Amino acid sequence: MAPTFNKSTHIRYFLRCLKTHLPTAYSTNDSQRMTLAFFILCGLDLLEALEANTSEADRVAYIDWIYQCQHPDGGFRGSTSADMGVERTEGNEHWDPANIAATYFALASLAILGDNLERVKRIECLRWLRRLQLSDGTFGEVLASQGEAHSGRDMRYCYCAAAIRWILDGGKEEEGDIDVDGLVRFVEASQVREDPWGILQSAISLLGRLPISIKAIEPIHTWPSEDSIERMVAWLVGLQTSVLEEEEDLPVSISTEAIAQVDLDSEAPQPTVEAAQVVSPEDPLADSVGGAEPLEDETQWAGLTGRCNKVADTCYTFWAGGSLTILNSIHLLDQEALRRYLLEKTQHRIGGFGKLPGDVPG
Repeated sequence: MAPTFNKSTHIRYFLRCLKTHLPTAYSTNDSQRMTLAFFILCGLDLLEALEANTSEADRVAYIDWIYQCQHPDGGFRGSTSADMGVERTEGNEHWDPANIAATYFALASLAILGDNLERVKRIECLRWLRRLQLSDGTFGEVLASQGEAHSGRDMRYCYCAAAIRWILDGGKEEEGDIDVDGLVRFVEASQVREDPWGILQSAISLLGRLPISIKAIEPIHTWPSEDSIERMVAWLVGLQTSVLEEEEDLPVSISTEAIAQVDLDSEAPQPTVEAAQVVSPEDPLADSVGGAEPLEDETQWAGLTGRCNKVADTCYTFWAGGSLTILNSIHLLDQEALRRYLLEKTQHRIGGFGKLPGDVPG
């Protein structure tokens, strides 16, 4: 029987999270309610269920809550719990900072809810954003007690900054602009040995940073070279795997031979990582590593991993799928095996998807 996407169950799950108490597993994320709100609203919107299951009064209330999280000096907080109100002073204001990720999620959520953004402190936000940029072109997360950007050199913040600038139509004289060229240089310099972009030049290649890198560049009208794109596509396709649990042994890591099998001009699904991980019986090393051809039922499910020698993880379906879609190469994945992995292994009975098979939805 073909796997089924339980749309109504997912809608009920998101509505529960939106209108009642969050599940216990998420109670520690109270300071990041803006992040949770974005994913809930985005999920309902993607399922075309937001307007049908919320009233206009509900949506106005959600919009008002988001604006309650707006910081007086620009940007948005992650939650109203950090707002000190009239108790805020110069001595304690660093405990009540705007956050670059929360600011992106707030603006995106307002757009989903149909707000016109007229209440956004646009100039203050863009000036605050400019202060968050570091000398190497990347961005910090918050402004520390001395007004300096704290925490940075993370591609996720670069994406948030580029998106905020685009949403608020930045680059005008009235608020100044970020160092666009510096941001582009940082993104380009973050390509590492395995070709995709990472957090730092010396960091291990993590798939989650790749689509962020691509989209961080796109709003400022620069694009990677054709050679870089081909290498990125080959690397991404090679990360599809049927290894779903940590306990399974990995005979060998992904090899250049498997990547070489990827035909970028073909419309057909390409070999997944099993071609690299499973040692052929004819290989002289087969006996020493237990190599054998995978059983047919073992390859029915093939998720995506973030880097070599890791198990499949639901979130990387989004990161890899998003990257390959941006690069017009999603057809190179074994999409049926990926679909079965999501719907039969990580789709949860109460709605939502778990990170790994058996996990609570997240």
